[in-house]
Amino acid sequence: MVIGSGEIVLQGLSMSAPCVALIVSSRSSAKWRRKISLARIQSWNSSKGRQRTIGFDRNQFPCCQCQRAESVSGVTAEDGNGTWFVGVEKKLNSTNGANVLENEKEDLGSTGEISGDVAVGSTLDQVAEDSIEDEAWNLLRASVVYYCGNPIGTIAANDPTSSNVLNYDQVFIRDFIPSGVAFLLKGEYDIVRNFILYTLQLQSWEKTMDCHSPGQGLMPASFKVRTVPLEGDDNATEEVLDPDFGEAAIGRVAPVDSGLWWIILLRAYGKCTGDLSVQERIDVQTGIKMILRLCLADGFDMFPTLLVTDGSCMIDRRMGIHGHPLEIQALFYSALLCAREMLTPEDGSTDLIRALNNRLVALSYHIREYYWVDMKKLNEIYRYKTEEYSYDAVNKFNIYPEQVSPWLVEWMPNKGGYLIGNLQPAHMDFRFFALGNLWSIVSGLATREQSHAILDLIEARWSDLVADMPFKICFPALEGQEWRIITGSDPKNTPWSYHNAGAWPTLLWQLAIACIKMNRHDIAAKAIKVAEKRLSTDKWPEYYDSKRARFIGKQAHLHQTWSVAGYLVAKLLLKNPNLAKILTQEEDQELVNAFYCMIDNNPRRKRGRKPSNQTYIV
Repeated sequence: MVIGSGEIVLQGLSMSAPCVALIVSSRSSAKWRRKISLARIQSWNSSKGRQRTIGFDRNQFPCCQCQRAESVSGVTAEDGNGTWFVGVEKKLNSTNGANVLENEKEDLGSTGEISGDVAVGSTLDQVAEDSIEDEAWNLLRASVVYYCGNPIGTIAANDPTSSNVLNYDQVFIRDFIPSGVAFLLKGEYDIVRNFILYTLQLQSWEKTMDCHSPGQGLMPASFKVRTVPLEGDDNATEEVLDPDFGEAAIGRVAPVDSGLWWIILLRAYGKCTGDLSVQERIDVQTGIKMILRLCLADGFDMFPTLLVTDGSCMIDRRMGIHGHPLEIQALFYSALLCAREMLTPEDGSTDLIRALNNRLVALSYHIREYYWVDMKKLNEIYRYKTEEYSYDAVNKFNIYPEQVSPWLVEWMPNKGGYLIGNLQPAHMDFRFFALGNLWSIVSGLATREQSHAILDLIEARWSDLVADMPFKICFPALEGQEWRIITGSDPKNTPWSYHNAGAWPTLLWQLAIACIKMNRHDIAAKAIKVAEKRLSTDKWPEYYDSKRARFIGKQAHLHQTWSVAGYLVAKLLLKNPNLAKILTQEEDQELVNAFYCMIDNNPRRKRGRKPSNQTYIV
């Protein structure tokens, strides 16, 4: 296949005959680019169109008559894909599962097999947990969005108490990841497959703000299914996907993490289903390469880490994370490993794979050496000399010892450590960022010793990071003059709220995977127990406020889908820890040898380790 400048040929979703392929060209009309759709047209008997209500009874939707995307051949599951519409058509129990719980209690009482207060108590606890899970599954299925009759994703929130939905009625790439993993673990694969392939189509759409377009390969932050009238026929409509690449987002920031999460989910789909035909498709391989080329493009930066603006990841508002935030680096490293595993060998991929391998080695060395802090490293930074000009300087980034804040000296436990939030010349962001540290464990970016030390710190500082609801997105909060300068006095990111050290239940699933990988299941189980005390009662909020996460977030949406999905994934993985392997990654020996070879060549550190026979360009 020859791909010309600005033109990409996408292998279509094998639907009906006229929809075999799509050609998206920069020379095509803007109107065509904005209205690409595989939808067929449905004529209505009535001249009055019905409004589309996303996330409820699919029979109410005006949708096209095209066939479903091709099924995953040879893939079967106990629960199957035929269960889709059962959960959607159920009414949500307004009493948060109380009726289910009462019915279970009656059933238990009729058996006569339970005796003793302890046995009854533990059984009722189990019933309560099951009712919470049932409620969570009902909520997750009620959030499903359909396109041309196919499940394609989940909306961000289905809050019945809010009339101002903003963009919470859209499918966000990052928000869908825990939902997609939950459906994979449940054996319901179609929605994940559809999500992967339809979002791939959006990758090639025109992305312009103020006459400027970003590089090819950018994935959207979110998309919405819209039903629009067909031109020239008032009685017919078609469904179109309307993506947002950041040009409509608050702050107008492009989502750097979307493409990285897409690659991670693609690998998880193949691992879970055993169906590798999706990742081997020509259009999917092209999509992977476009994301990699965008991330690996040469620039002015001297570091192997990705340079991004503030607000380009889960923390999507101004929080002082511009530069090289840990969250992006952990996802970047994970996506590189996933892509290397999935790329099909061909002549055109040789240079890309070489660049990928070089970046993996350099990135792992950089993060492990320069982002890591524990008591020993803090003492070393405290004694740094500054203004060193030499190739073998100890203080390479000219960090001033005064940056070691008093709170950190008291907060750092004797046993434990973590990866700092950001590193730039003369600046170390010592805040603890949860997602970056947890995914560094999951992806293998952190060494085994570092991974255990991060979990040790979480245990030692449980009252700060978990308290009444897991898990603090970062710690500590920006306060006072620091908050005013760094956030611009953001009224949503006030201290101990939202992204400024609020507690986010969705982080449960990343915590669970990290704990399972390190065989420390008890930490995740303890966090889930804490969450179960309030999540259902509080109607599954987006986030919690205050130092101990005692308050539901002041602007938090209820029935937040990734809060629901994060809980479900954590529960499913603790029940079957082997399934965590669809997301975890183990570092291969070549990377380990190359890493220690770099350490051996460092004039400051000498370790006995057999050097790699392979040459790496760093």
